[in-house]
Amino acid sequence: MWNIGFPLLLLALLASSRAAGKQKPKSVTTFIDAKWPAAPIELEASEYLAEEKPEIFWTFVDAISHEKYEKFHELSEKRQYEIILAEAQNYITASQVSLMKFALSLHTYSPRVEMFAQIAVDRILPPNCVAVADVCGKLTCNVDDIKELILNAKKEDNVELFDLDHKFSSSSEVGEDRIVVVLYGHIGTPAFRAFHTALKELASQGKVQYVLRHYVKERSGRRVRLSGYGVELQIKSTEYKVQDDTKVKSKGVEGDDVADEDEDDEIEGFNFHRLKTLYPEKIEDLDRFHQHLLDSTSDLAPLKAWQLQELSLQAAERVINSPREEALKVLTHIAQNFPLQARSLVRTVVQPELQQEVKANQEAFASSLNLQPVDTALFLNGMFFDMDIADIMTILEALRQELRIMEGLHKIGIKGKQMTPLMALDLSQSGVQEYAIDIRDSAVIYVNDIEKDKQYRRWPESLTELLRPTFPGMLRSIRQNLYNLVIIVDPSDEKAKTLLKMAESFVVHSAPLRVGVVFAVGGLGMLPQNETGKSHSGMALLEAFNYVSEEKDGQHSYGLSFITDVYAASEDGPINPEKVGELLKAKYPSADLEDIFGEDSDYDIGRRLAQDFVQRSGFRRLPQVLLNGIPLDEKSLVADEFEEAVLTEIMNQTPMFQKAVFSGELKDSPLDFAMNQPNVMPRLNERILQGKGSTNLNLMSANPFAEAGSGWEWFMSHGSRLSSQDLTAAIVHRAKYAKRRDDGVPKMITNWVVGDLETIQGRQLLADSLDQMRSSNAIRVTPILNPTFLPSSGEPWDKDRFLLSRSVMAALSVMGAESSSQYISKILDEEAAAAISSGEKSPTDFSIQGFDMAILKDAIERFDGEALIRAHRAFCVQSLGFQMGGERGVVSNGRVIGPLDDNELFSTDDFGLLERYAFTTYAEKITKALAKVREDEDGEGEVDSPTADGDKIMRLVSLLVSRPHSKSRFEIPFRGENHSVIKLEAPNPEQPAFDLVVIVDPVSRGAQKIGPILSTLLEVVNCNLRVFLNPVEKNSDMPLKSFYRYVLESEPQFTAEGKLAPGPMARFINMPTSVLLTQNMHVPENWLVESVRSPYDLDNIRLDDVESTVHSEFELEYLLLEGHCFEQTMGNPPRGLQITLGTNHQPVVVDTIVMANLGYFQLKANPGAWLLRLRAGRSADIFDIVSVDGTEVSQNSSGTKILISSFRSHVIKLKVAKKPSMLHADLLADDDSNSGIWNSITSTFGGGGGEDGGDVQLSGGGGEERINIFSLASGHLYERFIRIMMLSVLKHTKTPVKFWFLKNYLSPTFKDFLPHLAEAYKFEYELVQYKWPRWLHQQTEKQRIIWGYKILFLDVLFPLSIKKIIFVDADQVVRANMKELYDMDLGGAPYGYTPFCDSRKEMDGFRFWNQGYWRNHLQGRSYHISALYVVDLKRFRRIAAGDRLRGQYQALSQDPNSLSNLDQDLPNNMIHQVAIKSLPQEWLWCETWCDDQSKKYAKTIDLCNNPLTKEAKLTAAMRIVKEWKEYDEEIKHILESVGAEEDHGEDARRRHGTSAHTEL
Repeated sequence: MWNIGFPLLLLALLASSRAAGKQKPKSVTTFIDAKWPAAPIELEASEYLAEEKPEIFWTFVDAISHEKYEKFHELSEKRQYEIILAEAQNYITASQVSLMKFALSLHTYSPRVEMFAQIAVDRILPPNCVAVADVCGKLTCNVDDIKELILNAKKEDNVELFDLDHKFSSSSEVGEDRIVVVLYGHIGTPAFRAFHTALKELASQGKVQYVLRHYVKERSGRRVRLSGYGVELQIKSTEYKVQDDTKVKSKGVEGDDVADEDEDDEIEGFNFHRLKTLYPEKIEDLDRFHQHLLDSTSDLAPLKAWQLQELSLQAAERVINSPREEALKVLTHIAQNFPLQARSLVRTVVQPELQQEVKANQEAFASSLNLQPVDTALFLNGMFFDMDIADIMTILEALRQELRIMEGLHKIGIKGKQMTPLMALDLSQSGVQEYAIDIRDSAVIYVNDIEKDKQYRRWPESLTELLRPTFPGMLRSIRQNLYNLVIIVDPSDEKAKTLLKMAESFVVHSAPLRVGVVFAVGGLGMLPQNETGKSHSGMALLEAFNYVSEEKDGQHSYGLSFITDVYAASEDGPINPEKVGELLKAKYPSADLEDIFGEDSDYDIGRRLAQDFVQRSGFRRLPQVLLNGIPLDEKSLVADEFEEAVLTEIMNQTPMFQKAVFSGELKDSPLDFAMNQPNVMPRLNERILQGKGSTNLNLMSANPFAEAGSGWEWFMSHGSRLSSQDLTAAIVHRAKYAKRRDDGVPKMITNWVVGDLETIQGRQLLADSLDQMRSSNAIRVTPILNPTFLPSSGEPWDKDRFLLSRSVMAALSVMGAESSSQYISKILDEEAAAAISSGEKSPTDFSIQGFDMAILKDAIERFDGEALIRAHRAFCVQSLGFQMGGERGVVSNGRVIGPLDDNELFSTDDFGLLERYAFTTYAEKITKALAKVREDEDGEGEVDSPTADGDKIMRLVSLLVSRPHSKSRFEIPFRGENHSVIKLEAPNPEQPAFDLVVIVDPVSRGAQKIGPILSTLLEVVNCNLRVFLNPVEKNSDMPLKSFYRYVLESEPQFTAEGKLAPGPMARFINMPTSVLLTQNMHVPENWLVESVRSPYDLDNIRLDDVESTVHSEFELEYLLLEGHCFEQTMGNPPRGLQITLGTNHQPVVVDTIVMANLGYFQLKANPGAWLLRLRAGRSADIFDIVSVDGTEVSQNSSGTKILISSFRSHVIKLKVAKKPSMLHADLLADDDSNSGIWNSITSTFGGGGGEDGGDVQLSGGGGEERINIFSLASGHLYERFIRIMMLSVLKHTKTPVKFWFLKNYLSPTFKDFLPHLAEAYKFEYELVQYKWPRWLHQQTEKQRIIWGYKILFLDVLFPLSIKKIIFVDADQVVRANMKELYDMDLGGAPYGYTPFCDSRKEMDGFRFWNQGYWRNHLQGRSYHISALYVVDLKRFRRIAAGDRLRGQYQALSQDPNSLSNLDQDLPNNMIHQVAIKSLPQEWLWCETWCDDQSKKYAKTIDLCNNPLTKEAKLTAAMRIVKEWKEYDEEIKHILESVGAEEDHGEDARRRHGTSAHTEL
């Protein structure tokens, strides 16, 4: 707070003034509630902890369900919250607890709890049960029935599980095929406690897989109060009066109390509540000063142009000159109340030092970060967030991920600035070229040679041809072996037919591909010795290939051609050796079949070479296709996709060759150049390179055995209580390692080799790892014992059964790292191991020079191994997931590779590949970063010292490699930070601190949002903050014309009674009362919100016209599911494809249409598990869903389920394919007459259809039985107009009419009145809703957004069954039968518009289309008005008019000066690409442009704005349209009869219901 002397001085000056009459401040308040009930706080907390670690979730569940909290649910919410935090502090750090409080205030996990609730609703649980168990589809509320149900259950009936399910993990050695028991219950309740105890015991015994889903039988009546959004009050132009004169009759609303509470809130930096507390004797004077500030600051005085110029710089100066601790508050206050602050800023003098520093920094930001002054950027530890689109949920997730890494580094001993180079590392594989294998091998038989074969002799030889421009997708024909395609295949395999046929086609058609084959006869294994070409078709094909090639002078293309001839002759069945022989004899009569296919055939050439190549390659499946050594995706090795995959890979590799030619690196052999690239590996083991099935261990936990001395014996008594984390930590802290040299240098790679050393396979794996280790000084190795057989705890321990294992572990404990590696390699030799196992030799018979073997002998004798082996086995089961004894695997720096298949080879070459992969991807980068850490002048961390051990390096590597990588990091370049930067140091410098950097113009839209976010983050996290003020040098207009509030709290708030407070809301107090304001909601991209309670016109707020508070309530109606859909074969978007979301009991709840732009679609959803399908009809008849990619997607035989479980964006990628019988079908050729329910972008209401205006079903495909009229409105005046427009249509049109309204901007009053109006006049109506796609250029003014909705989404707003629709402006009055317009022939055009009148000559000066750009562009055509138009939707979709309009809009809208009248300018601009049918002039008459004589012919009258008179709309309506007052009175009578203006609030609540699945 500023110095108290300042206000007291002002009070003294005001003391003698006459006391003014106290004016009650007027305010605007609003909030958003979710559609679903609030979840108990312990459930949200449990979900937060589950994301930290699954083990913590179950520990927390146990704690809350413990007897000591038996009365937990009877406590106050505040006491429950305190208990939750106290328990959480046992599992997570103080910093994480702070973030947890923040997440609870945001209700981040409320959607996930609601998702489980909706899954329970869909499951239809017994109505009277608090906890319910689902055992393979059988439900029970009685815990005593569980065991019997399990006995009778069948595994094939197991409940479908999701990744987000909470699965109880146990140490039991059981497979994944257990009976699944899902418990639906509320943690902490007695019923839950009974089930939980029983199921946990059964799961621990390995009898079931226990899964917990949250379920609260008695839901709270309170909705979830949301935060993390902005509310804007934008100053509206009053050039044309657009206010309704109807007086609002409002009851007391929630916001009235808010104004009273906040009357003494802060004004101009003075906290009057605090001042009155400190100076109670000055209350009267403080009230007077308070009133003075209210009077003086709520006026808006216009500024002159010269006063506007330096407003941004003056705001920056004001912020910098404020006390450091107040600077952020001042920044927020100025930005959020700028229209009131501008006048006082004008007097601020800008210092030249600030101007110079700002200019220098702006140049640095523009050149290095591409940031302009208008951009607002947040850098979190260097990660960039664009504050125009970033939401607080995304920032919170980033904070959590970063904190885990920072705390891990802190534990290791890396602190402060030392973290920076390590945090900045990007170890992701994005952008890294795919791995390849060297194909320069004699096993590869090349079919052609581009450099030597005659058919390519006319091609240019110069590699510089690569630099010649070509059309996209066109291959360059150069006489060089640039692209080498190698097919590894058994020629008798059915899959080989497609590949080898296509390979032959490439050669025949002279594709610029060198084709080679590796005939791996018999696949991955060797054929038996007695197999010949007479008995094995693969050998027959190989020998025939070799024979034909030899006959044709070594031209292998003939051999390949013969194989494809065999395929052609064997279309009807499998290939057999006899058929090969017959065809060979027919083509080559002189062939001696016995000589060719017999036992000692001279043509059995290359088979062993091929087998050796396959073994060396590391491939686990055949066939494989390599292009310059890079494997193609196995999914693409089918007829429809193979050619496309080859072409795509050629396109991917071409830039590498182009760069090499340009730089002069590539001069000779392209193949040698390609094979010398760093991505070429000696072996391609997909487990290593692709990470298939691999996981990462958390190696950061503390040693659980710290109190137990050095032995493993402690495990025998405590092991059953250890978690998987404890077991991992025990291995980390107790393992002993073998090394090449014991030189004290920490090793970058730590390999834990898992296996049973009493088996040949287990010994071989460890021996290979040691063998490879000796060729590198960067590796250390230790075995993890996973015995095939382990006596139960009650059986006697026979230590002799584990002699080799004990010998290895004893050697590691008593011998040096180098000596032990030599010794272990000796006893792992198979001859030595057999001798030891048989008792022929003792383990100590294999001596190591320089070591006393007596020490080892004594160690082996004393070490029985039971505790260690049991601990290792428990680690394998619980931490690694190796359920079977004897399973092998490798854990490299915490990355789990395995379990390996029984016969899978993981050789020395694989360990070498693992090392090379490590150095390629992360080891070198981390080494360089550690070097920077050591260079840090202040560095005193343990890792800096040369004595830092390998454990710290291993934990460091594991920590950095396992983190997700979603954003690039940037260093912030700046030229100065002394005169224009707010700097706040971390309050706790000893703890990990975030580095927050913000670049912002202090009077920008971004500043309005970033200020409160930073203030909250300062409360939540320990951080160093720098705010670089980046003001615009000169302003030509007011930089901000709005007031703004961002709704956010750092933790949940409670009332004095201990109840959870109602929640945060946006409060605007001390607003100017005379200006006209419009309220806009700035919510995250995927939120669809609507106003559900407010009698006020939120589009036209003038506080002079209200008594005290303008209060509104909004509801989060839907969470958007977005996606992009493409055809699998061609990659084209399937325009017009209909997609549905539903549940098991309601297959179609919502649906949508795919547009051609990016294949985009959007579906409205709410938390739950949703079935994604193609809509029944043409969509499902023509297409099948091939795959769905995205987070929280579950695919199985029953369909695709999409889980909506968070407030964050959900985006999926959908691939579809045409059915074989529908390859030439056109989706839009003929529409399905039965449209079914259309609810994706619509909510249906109609006369007589359901209570309270609830949903009614469309009458099938009756789109053409009635006239469809579309309109939209925002604000009470236009809603009044639209009612009159509807009435005028109904008065003149005898055909049934259906009205379609855009729901996005309608008021609650209008939506509640519609059902009564529909009932009175017997019409149908439907509300359509569509969220402006995030990829389409955003408009910021509400009017322009509404204009966009008139034209940009016509193809996806309405069901395909609607063939034609008429748009009628809200302020139009119809005087003709609309059927006449509906039936009008549009002459092949997709839509028809009326041209502007030109008969009123005094308006010629305003007809901009008759001059300049428009005159040239239209080329004699008319410029059309958008107040009325008819759309042939079938034609509109067929010619992709919507996609063309959106594409042109995207291009033009980047220029703020284009598309001034968006809804008119866009179709007129596109008139040459999307034709417009000019409607007869009488279809639209408006006084502004048409003369009075033509009015008598008018079929519709539009109330166009008059730029000459600027007459108010309402006045013009009453004057121009004689029937307008009559219509208005008629509708008012209906309004009064239903009390619509007063009772809309509760009606809205009933209409929206409580279930997330009822009104989608």
